[in-house]
Amino acid sequence: MSASEHVDGQPGRGRASQAVAGYLAAAAIFAGLTALVYYPARIGPAAIVTALLAAGMGGSIRRFAGLAMAVAAGGFFFGMIIAVFLDRPIF
Repeated sequence: MSASEHVDGQPGRGRASQAVAGYLAAAAIFAGLTALVYYPARIGPAAIVTALLAAGMGGSIRRFAGLAMAVAAGGFFFGMIIAVFLDRPIF
């Protein structure tokens, strides 16, 4: 068995956590883009927390988690701007 198969002494744990982190990052990107058009004050913070969880799980998807964080924060910020200018509900 190689060193990449063992994380913290448990075989296979690294791959599973990276897969979960990838799905969390993808969900954060989707939620960040959704926050642009639908209740940014509800969805935006949840997208940011999800992206932070994905980044915390780390592994080889660090750049993807960083992209998820940028999209989630941008979706929250620009969603709030769009909601204010178009007089749409924020919550």
